[in-house]
Amino acid sequence: MTTDLRDPSASRDHGGRIDAAVARYGGERGDWIDLSTGINPVPYPIGDLPCSAWTDLPDQAANTALIDAARAFWPCPERAAVLAVPGLSLAISLIPRLTAAGRVSIATPTYNEHAAAFRAAGWDVTQSGAVDARVAVHPNNPDGRIWRAEETCAPLSVIDESFCDTAPEHSLIHLADRPGTLVLKSFGKFWGLAGLRLGFVIGDPDLVAMLAAMLGPWVVSGPALHIGAAALRDPDWANDTRARLAHDRDRLDNLLLGSGAILTGGTSLFRLYNHPHAQALHDHLAQHHIWTRLFPWSDTAIRFGLPGPNGWSRLQAALDSAP
Repeated sequence: MTTDLRDPSASRDHGGRIDAAVARYGGERGDWIDLSTGINPVPYPIGDLPCSAWTDLPDQAANTALIDAARAFWPCPERAAVLAVPGLSLAISLIPRLTAAGRVSIATPTYNEHAAAFRAAGWDVTQSGAVDARVAVHPNNPDGRIWRAEETCAPLSVIDESFCDTAPEHSLIHLADRPGTLVLKSFGKFWGLAGLRLGFVIGDPDLVAMLAAMLGPWVVSGPALHIGAAALRDPDWANDTRARLAHDRDRLDNLLLGSGAILTGGTSLFRLYNHPHAQALHDHLAQHHIWTRLFPWSDTAIRFGLPGPNGWSRLQAALDSAP
């Protein structure tokens, strides 16, 4: 099968996949620095969990505590419903089935699972004309585009704020009580706990109730309920983390701009650059067991996440030795 490299939705490429990098470039998995994703490299400290978080079926009290914490952290409109889900990927795959298929607008390039999910549910994906649904990744992955409220209007409006917790002043959470609107929140990105598989769908109560019925009971694990509630009730950690991420974002820009890259967008969790030799730079860094993200729709785009505290010197050395 031939893939159109200029069509961002033609291939469901993703960051991560360190196992594939190891298979191609060698080393052990623990040797690698994964800069191909936009995950906070300094995760929220989990601390000790009560044994009951592992042994008991999640109860309503724990779920209510998590939802209350979510409502407090994100200023959710009172009329909006809040649903905790086991990672946003599952919710994204089900949302197109909440209403009859039609035409959905998804501006590209963006996170390609939205288009894949709508197509799988029988929708026509477009970027123009009258539509029955609209998806806005806000800020957008990979270029960091910020959407205006009026650009998100549709009978079904999905606003994916997976990366918005670095800049909450841009959040469109106030639209969550608008009929037909669903705002998505990721826990894995900003809090750096992608393996916990926790996310939130906030919005139209009827749509949220339908999604909850599809998912069934006990979908969020006991540890996720406990950790999520604690993290969402820790605004000091969130504020300190935003400051650190902004500092590290600028540090990364200084490194890459000095290597011939041109900044084209991003957030405080990932940066998108144009580089005249993006593939060669990607391969060079991979030889040093540093994994970055290329895209099938561009020969020059390359995306970097942030290194952890012990990764900066390795990245600097690898960039310094690039041809």
